[in-house]
Amino acid sequence: MDIIFWAAAFVTFVAAEAATVQLVSIWFAAGALVTLIFSCIFDLSLPAEMGIFILSSAIFLLITFPYLKKVRNKAHIPTNTGLDIGKTATVIEEINKDKGTGRVTLSGVDWSAEPTPDSDIIPVGSIVTVVKVDGARLTVSLKTPPEQ
Repeated sequence: MDIIFWAAAFVTFVAAEAATVQLVSIWFAAGALVTLIFSCIFDLSLPAEMGIFILSSAIFLLITFPYLKKVRNKAHIPTNTGLDIGKTATVIEEINKDKGTGRVTLSGVDWSAEPTPDSDIIPVGSIVTVVKVDGARLTVSLKTPPEQ
């Protein structure tokens, strides 16, 4: 009966792995296969088989994890907001830290804005540089004051 259980477990883990393609159950499938082989060769108790399953699954995980960590795609794909840092925007509503007001236009999009800690008021028409993006709010620093 144990042989049928471990064979079914192996098939189930392989099917789950094939369905997800995310390497979430391949180690359990290998552990079930090792346990199936041991249960065919030796007459083991259920606790012994569970121990073999857990130990072999953990060993397969420990062996393959460093390799997977190396080959995993580590390329960082910046979001659109990360690409806005360093760009210039035009102030369309006075940016005032005390009043909590301020709006800028960046690439044709209207954003809420706040000044960097070193400045308090940035007048309308000023050119600012985006320092930080926090949700839908930009932190900006004065680049060019408005022409008078």
